[in-house]
Amino acid sequence: MVIIMLGAPGTGKGTVAGILTSKLGIPQVSTGDIFRKHIKEQTELGKLAESYISKGQLVPDDVTIDLVKNRLKDSDVQNGIILDGFPRTVKQAEELDKILNKEGKKVDIVINLTTPEEEIIERIVNRRVCSNQDCKTIYNLVLNPPKQEGICDKCGHELIQRKDDNVETVKSRLENYFELTSTLVEYYEKQGKIYSALVSKAINKLGEDVAEDIVKYIENLK
Repeated sequence: MVIIMLGAPGTGKGTVAGILTSKLGIPQVSTGDIFRKHIKEQTELGKLAESYISKGQLVPDDVTIDLVKNRLKDSDVQNGIILDGFPRTVKQAEELDKILNKEGKKVDIVINLTTPEEEIIERIVNRRVCSNQDCKTIYNLVLNPPKQEGICDKCGHELIQRKDDNVETVKSRLENYFELTSTLVEYYEKQGKIYSALVSKAINKLGEDVAEDIVKYIENLK
């Protein structure tokens, strides 16, 4: 099964995708994590990605498409994949369809998460991530704080704040997201593959609750 996670930064895509991975046994692949790994290692791809990400801009399509195309060849995703952060444009979606078609596969469901903008900003500014690349557990200092300040509950590694998790960059990222991906939602709506869900503390429905609803929906599709 091929699942795509859509949603602006801070809507909880990573949280929901992580729960789906646990429940469905399908690997989560985040282009953001792959880019951050390259940035940390200061590879040529990492330097190129950082020049865009640090300004709140999206990495160019051709770079991102090649990255995902290579990842889809790995053995661990042959029976299913949850794509988090890709595609983000119609061009990327079209290329993904072509790549999957060659393998006799298709996109099965596109999960579109929405959250009020003021909540998104609050979440991202208070977001902390485990520095252990094998863990990468996400916390929120307000909604889901760690038991011990600055330390991951699961593995004991230090929690860090991503460099781009600040108000100015977040607003820029949101502007870019809505400008470029509104047509992407339409693209998948026409295919009848969109599952939309509101993630908001205003209705007392956060990532864990939404993930449970999605699992039930997917089970009914089988």
